Amino acid sequence: MTDWVSGQRPFIIGHRGASAAAPENTLAAFALAQAQGADGIEFDVQLSADGWPVVIHDGRLDRTTNGRGRVQDFTVAQLQELDAGEGQSIPTLDELFETLGPHFLYNVELKTAALRDTGLAAAVADRIQSHGLARQTVVSSFNPLAVRYARRHLTQSTWVAHLSYKSGFQLLQLFIPVQAVHPHYRMVDARYMAWAKKHGWRVNVWTVDDPAEGQRLADLGVNAIITNKPKLMREALVRHES
Repeated sequence: MTDWVSGQRPFIIGHRGASAAAPENTLAAFALAQAQGADGIEFDVQLSADGWPVVIHDGRLDRTTNGRGRVQDFTVAQLQELDAGEGQSIPTLDELFETLGPHFLYNVELKTAALRDTGLAAAVADRIQSHGLARQTVVSSFNPLAVRYARRHLTQSTWVAHLSYKSGFQLLQLFIPVQAVHPHYRMVDARYMAWAKKHGWRVNVWTVDDPAEGQRLADLGVNAIITNKPKLMREALVRHES
C-alpha cells in the first residue's frame, strides 16, 4: 500500500485537488486529481460551528462559495447547503476519505492561527484513525503551535510537517519535532536540501505548475511536488526521467 515513506520518485500531490480545472477543495477536484494520475492531494481543514472538520481554505465563505461570513459560525449542515462551485458542496473530512479511499496520499493542512488548542487537531486525528489512514496522511500547518497540538493527538504513524514560505520559519522548525517540511518551491535549492537531509526531514514543495521547475526540483531530490496541475506535472516528470 502506498504511504508517505515509500516511493522512489517525487510524489505528485494535487493542490486542493486538480484545482486548475475544477473548483478547489471539492470532491470533483479531488477525484479529478486522482484520475489525472496524482499520488495524493493537499487540502485545508477547519472546524464547523458544531465541531466537524470541513474542507475549505479561507476563514470566510465569500471567495469560494455563494455564502457569506465565517466558516466557524456555521454548522456542518448549513455549510453543506452552499455551492462551492459548479454545484459542488463543501466536503467533510469523512466524505473525502470515504470517496478516495485508502490507496491514496493525503496532506491535511490545519487552517488555524489560534495560539490555543481549538480541538481541530484532535478532530482531524480522530478521523484519520477512524478511516485507518495513519500512514497515508501528513498533517501540516503554517502555525507551529497547530503542528505541536497535532503531534500530541496523532499516533506516531502519522507524520507532521511545517509549512513555510520564507527562510525565517526554519528557526521555528528546530523547536517542534516533525518528519517533513513543506517549503514554497522558491526556497528550495541544493543548500536547502542538504539542511533538510541533515535533520532527517522529507521535503514536499508547493505550489509548482511550471514543468521546468518541477524537473529542477525532482533533480534536487524533493520527495513530493504539490501542484494545481497533476496531469501536466506527471507528464513532465515522465518525459524528464526518460
